Amino acid sequence: MPPAAREREKAQKLLAQKSAIATPKGGSKRATPAQTPTRIPATPKAGTPIPRQAPVIDQRELDLSALNLVSNEPAKVDEVVPKEAFAKEKLLEEVRSTLAVQEKDKKALSIVVIGHVDAGKSTLMGRLLYELGRMDERTKTANERNSSKAGKSSFSWAWGLDGTTEERERGITMDIAQQAFSTPHRAITVLDAPGHKEFIPNMISGAAQADCAILVVDAAPNEFEAGFERGGQSREHLILARSLGIAQIIIAVNKLDQVGWDNARYEEICGLLRPFLVQSGYHPSKTKFVPVGAMQGVNLAAREGEDGKMLSTWYSGPTLVDLLDALDAPTRDISSPMRIPISNIFKGQGSGTYVSGRLLSGVVQVGERVRIVPGDETGVVKVIEVEDESVPWAAAGTNLTLSLVSVDPIQLNIGSILCPPTNVVPLAVSFTARIIIFDIQVPIITGAVVELFHHSQDVPASISKLIATLDRSSGKVLKTNPRVLAKSTSAEVQITLRPPNNSTVARPIALEPYAVNKAMGRILIRREGETIAAGVVMTIIG
Repeated sequence: MPPAAREREKAQKLLAQKSAIATPKGGSKRATPAQTPTRIPATPKAGTPIPRQAPVIDQRELDLSALNLVSNEPAKVDEVVPKEAFAKEKLLEEVRSTLAVQEKDKKALSIVVIGHVDAGKSTLMGRLLYELGRMDERTKTANERNSSKAGKSSFSWAWGLDGTTEERERGITMDIAQQAFSTPHRAITVLDAPGHKEFIPNMISGAAQADCAILVVDAAPNEFEAGFERGGQSREHLILARSLGIAQIIIAVNKLDQVGWDNARYEEICGLLRPFLVQSGYHPSKTKFVPVGAMQGVNLAAREGEDGKMLSTWYSGPTLVDLLDALDAPTRDISSPMRIPISNIFKGQGSGTYVSGRLLSGVVQVGERVRIVPGDETGVVKVIEVEDESVPWAAAGTNLTLSLVSVDPIQLNIGSILCPPTNVVPLAVSFTARIIIFDIQVPIITGAVVELFHHSQDVPASISKLIATLDRSSGKVLKTNPRVLAKSTSAEVQITLRPPNNSTVARPIALEPYAVNKAMGRILIRREGETIAAGVVMTIIG
């Protein structure tokens, strides 16, 4: 007999027993309370334990339970929806005045740490946090002890940022780790990106949230060459960062202690990188080099100890902290409509669903209603957190976490855009773009199947039309309707999204032309695990 049938039969028997007890033979009615004798409990003697009364069983609840009609889910508590504290114009005035005061003290910016796998990115940032007082002795000792137990004692500094069990077991960074620290004139948010080729999408997501970059290269024999040769992540990360709008970069030449602090090795690496940086679009005035020893903390904030003395015999320039303190803080676009690409979604301790990302433009405040695109769902901002502190509002350029209420969590996806309901980001399945082709082996032809990256989202797409090849310096049309696009070519193409697996319809993504919003108009194109092109959105077709 099926379980449901057994439960129904059980419930019917319980109902029948109840009816037999309530109605005796002869059809007489149940005695009224007046006819029922009242039993008065005897008063117990002093010191006599009072027997515990059996719990009262509600027969109706028992019957409903037998029929599976009782819900075990806790009752929903009405969400408290906060109200906006400022009208939009008043909010902009408040933001401008507050930012003006803050920037007199310390200007805020964010950096992404990039480079080939095992170059020492997480170790560098973990040691830097310690040198700047952002990691206490207790945490340092715990990381040393636990990493030693795991047989990975050399990763103890990296454990300051690599927090997940899988990252620590594998000894590699897999996702974006975020920390914050201050230099004398800058308040810096640091994003530690993975270097493994397997996690390039995560690296792209991190670089899309940054203003500047630190490229960490390994000076050990043959290690720099492995990262810089074709297929190495040092080369690809530089191209990706520049394509995502990062113009300022610091190159930290790490692990010089493994080559005896050899000046010739340092100069060799700098000499190989300089022309490639110019070729990739970095201006020499925005590019700085610094020798460091991350494990020993040499030249991060100071040059001390025996290793520091060896470095000082030929280097007297700035430390890494000095270079970070001199970075230019970009101008924030607070007057444009609010745009927040979602990079992560999680459930917090309180009510509401939490999302994190970078506020690309505009401002957002507690109590503001936001639209989630794609989709027609809206939610209300209940909490704004910046560096684990609740704030009433946030401005463009801020990496933040929002708690959203009055929203169905199923409508939230990584890559979705939060925007005002009155100024929604347009959706696109097909658009034109101006792109630069990288050093590819196989030329691009019409119909080429690719993967399109836009902030934290990657979707299947195809190059549906080759419109024209362009002069890289002037942008003038050289040839219309070309047959193929070879390496180092600049071109205008039409890109069309393809349906994902097990679907027949392409899903649109939120895009804006580069002329309307620079941060929302940048794209990357990859094919078979290789970044083949980058560019900007020109027009949205549909």
